[in-house]
Amino acid sequence: MHPSLRLLPLPLCIALSLQAKAADEMPPNWALCPVQDVVKPFAEAQTLPDGLKIDNANEATDIEGDALSGTEENPVFNGNVTLRRGDQFMGAEHLYYDKSKEQYTAEGNIRYQGGGLRLTAKRAEGDQAKDTHTLQDIEYQLLSQRGNGGADSMTLSGNLGALHGATYSTCPPEQRQWEVRARQIDVNTDTGMAVARGATLRVGKVPVIYLPWFTFPTDERRRTGLLFPSISNSGRNGFDYRQPIYLNLAPNYDATLSPRLMSSRGVLLGTQFRYLVEGGAGTFEGTWMPNDKLRDRDRSLLHYGAYQNLSPQWQARANLNWISDPRYYEDFSSSIDGLSQYTSTSGIGIYGRGQGWDAGITADHWQLADYTLTDAVLPFNQVPRGYVHWERKIGAGFTAGVDAEAVRFQHPSFDAGSRLDLKPWISLPLEGNSWFLRPTAAFRYTGYQLDDGLAASSARNRGVAAEAAQGRSWTTNTVPASVWQPLVQNSPTRATPIFSLDAGAYFDRDTTVKGKEYLQTIEPRLFYLNVPYTNQDDMPLFDTQPLTFSWGQLFRDNRYSGADRQADASQLTVAVSSRMIRQSDGRERFSASLGQISYFNESRVRIPGEPITEKGRSAWVADANYAPTDRWTFGASYQWDPKFSRTDLASVRARYLLPDDGVINLGYRYRRALLEQTDLSFLYPINPSWSIVGRYYYSIRDKKALETLAGFQWDSCCVAVRLVARRYVHNRAGDLSNAIMFEIELKGLGSAGQDTKRALRRAILGYNRDDLYLVPPQTATGQPTPPDTNASP
Repeated sequence: MHPSLRLLPLPLCIALSLQAKAADEMPPNWALCPVQDVVKPFAEAQTLPDGLKIDNANEATDIEGDALSGTEENPVFNGNVTLRRGDQFMGAEHLYYDKSKEQYTAEGNIRYQGGGLRLTAKRAEGDQAKDTHTLQDIEYQLLSQRGNGGADSMTLSGNLGALHGATYSTCPPEQRQWEVRARQIDVNTDTGMAVARGATLRVGKVPVIYLPWFTFPTDERRRTGLLFPSISNSGRNGFDYRQPIYLNLAPNYDATLSPRLMSSRGVLLGTQFRYLVEGGAGTFEGTWMPNDKLRDRDRSLLHYGAYQNLSPQWQARANLNWISDPRYYEDFSSSIDGLSQYTSTSGIGIYGRGQGWDAGITADHWQLADYTLTDAVLPFNQVPRGYVHWERKIGAGFTAGVDAEAVRFQHPSFDAGSRLDLKPWISLPLEGNSWFLRPTAAFRYTGYQLDDGLAASSARNRGVAAEAAQGRSWTTNTVPASVWQPLVQNSPTRATPIFSLDAGAYFDRDTTVKGKEYLQTIEPRLFYLNVPYTNQDDMPLFDTQPLTFSWGQLFRDNRYSGADRQADASQLTVAVSSRMIRQSDGRERFSASLGQISYFNESRVRIPGEPITEKGRSAWVADANYAPTDRWTFGASYQWDPKFSRTDLASVRARYLLPDDGVINLGYRYRRALLEQTDLSFLYPINPSWSIVGRYYYSIRDKKALETLAGFQWDSCCVAVRLVARRYVHNRAGDLSNAIMFEIELKGLGSAGQDTKRALRRAILGYNRDDLYLVPPQTATGQPTPPDTNASP
């Protein structure tokens, strides 16, 4: 017989049905909760090791007790009665069973544990033949997650059950800061749905929400229904209310509609459709706003992101984006990301990777996202682009490879053309335990097929430059045809050999500092590069720009991105790095790097507007990090140009980790002729419950604050409240907007108000400690992730 085990679905439904967990990347913080069990552990119950699961349906039921009386047809178990089946346990003081009627009654200290739940009851009775069961006066506690509550009674008949006078909360019983109560809950464990009648949400002793009737799921199956709304208020949008509606269309695809009301702008409808197929998944997203009062026009956005595995080596990917107007990101993003995004890019392609090779066929398209610019600033579209990288050991210690690319360029404002770039290479890597020597020889061939208009335009520019060198002044429109027509090249080419030698060594020693053992390293490195000059004036500039000078550029064989220019070079990089690594845990306490390039000749290849790379020495590149304690971290980056005795770049940063997950960040950034900024952000715990948050992000160059944020947080075991005021630059004109964000979170149930965690995580690095170890993601095309246009300011 199994008198107790049929009761499992119903008590488990209490917990699963009354809680509505909100999706949140940051899990609730339960650190302020007392370490206690609402329902004390049962010594007789079995606890399975983590990860071990038992199929209880295939297990037999064992019944034990101190004494057995009655008859064979009507046995009575008395004293410490226990029933076990797999990981399920039930205990009672007395168990009466009528075999002929298949009825049972359990009394006295009824205890049950199984399926992530522990409960007690005063009485249980049931009819096995009719499959009906009743429990009286129940208290329960979840084991797999936080939650507890009770019920006056519950009944179960087959797959149908009912809870009477049920409660649920994640708060301890003596500190009931919130609780859900329901007069009756009818549960269908077969469909996984329940109907609650007379449900009330109480905050403290005050009822704040009353629902006379509503349905909800009791398991993980997805169902159509309302999601938590978002409510906020800002100077730009006014009162802002968003109500997501989830549509469960099929097991492998769903949709979400998100109507949004902004009192100062109008109504917006957002949609999302997701699908999952074998070997792939995709998401369609779109927004439509008729007659935005802010711009007096319709606004919309479309996005499609997907991947599909074609084979073990090949995958298709898509990231397609379209916006209705160049001000969309600026108007619908609540962060500076929307202001820095001057283009919207789309990409699609088929990508392959195997042992020693990777290849792909792609296409991309660029759309203007900055109303202050014109289409002339857009990068060239690549429609299509094919590339392949291959390398392999060929014997005698040699490694050979080839990098190849073929692209057709297109632009809405200019004539374009096609480009083929081939770069075969061979290397002889020699390595030991503490040194390496890698000589590499390469040959780069680049050829074009230019449209007639682009070839003629390039010839005119070169004709004007040649005439200017002779003291004659012309414009591209007045230069004589006899000067520029002989210079027309529809198929310019370049062929350049490249030689590099990369060498380094690794020295280390054990040392002791203040009684702690460290491993200290010194890592010198030399990189020699030789590339002869090749005239490239007749070659266009499709996707090539000088790279920002940095540590990585000290060891590259070309200072340009893209294949339109290959810099000539005769140079030597001298660099050294040093680290101090704590032996006890491998943590790097100190690191420093210093490097510089010596140019033996002036580089003759350059693009319009680029400074001359003269003979001599480059700027010093220095980088250092120091962690004097486990809480303090300092870092600095610096570039000093000895030719002009000036600072090209400076960055200083400091971080202090406070107790109770607090953090203080201080930073200074400077790049010559571009920016000079300071940034202070903090999460400062006053005590375990109260903390203040803030950020002051100031542009010294513009003499204005880019973002100011201040607020407070109150936290308890099961409730959190956050109130944040924010003033920030919201458009390219530099206008400031104000916003007040308020959120109350009932942990384990959900939150009301705006998602303040999103804004605080973006503004305060370390607000979530895990963020300190993350690198911001990029799209598959290598472009920055588009700004989040769903976040309310």
